[in-house]
Amino acid sequence: MSLFSVLIVEDQLRFREAFAHALEKAPDIRLVGMATDLPQGRKMFDQTRPDVLLVDLDLPGGSGIELIRHAAHVAPECEVMVISVFGDEQHVLSSIEAGATGYLLKDSLALDLPGQLRSLRAGGSPISPVIARRLLLRLAPQGNSSHAPRGFGDSAPMPLVDEQVVALSEQESRVLHLAAKGFTFDEIAQFMNVSPHTIMTYVKRTYRKLQVRSKVEAIYEARRLGWLRD
Repeated sequence: MSLFSVLIVEDQLRFREAFAHALEKAPDIRLVGMATDLPQGRKMFDQTRPDVLLVDLDLPGGSGIELIRHAAHVAPECEVMVISVFGDEQHVLSSIEAGATGYLLKDSLALDLPGQLRSLRAGGSPISPVIARRLLLRLAPQGNSSHAPRGFGDSAPMPLVDEQVVALSEQESRVLHLAAKGFTFDEIAQFMNVSPHTIMTYVKRTYRKLQVRSKVEAIYEARRLGWLRD
């Protein structure tokens, strides 16, 4: 098992201790720190640069989404797992768009947290079953939208029918749009003022979300799903 580091940002003591207790038992996980609010979380993230950020959304000093967005900008190779009491559409989709790659509800404390983080590191996107179901209903054809749970059926469904597709982050979407215009990944790195390695991290995440293996396939799928227009 490959060793990886985790930073916890959680303001509630009982959850913080439960997460830490679960992770400290795992031989392949190194807990690098625990923060209790947004400013401290941002400072510790910059200091430790963890492989995985485990973050709550409702934090003293601001929203955890701000930290997710910061992590995606300065260290896009870091995987972000949200653990929250919020399972509504706004919080879930905002987290994913900011750069989160996993989303679990706090009422699932029986879950195997080390196992979920290993899955995240291996390229998976662990999501609590109730949220996954809501997302699938939210993305379903309009004829099925009447069965969507409250909070996920208030607006018109997105033009997607593929059950496994998850929204791209702002950075991933921008890279895909530029690639579709014919720019190389090196040119895109220059336009976005980031390293080629960072661009390839966005590319790999996009491929994973679209379940493709090449730029051509990614552009085709994005156009088919209505994410790109000529």
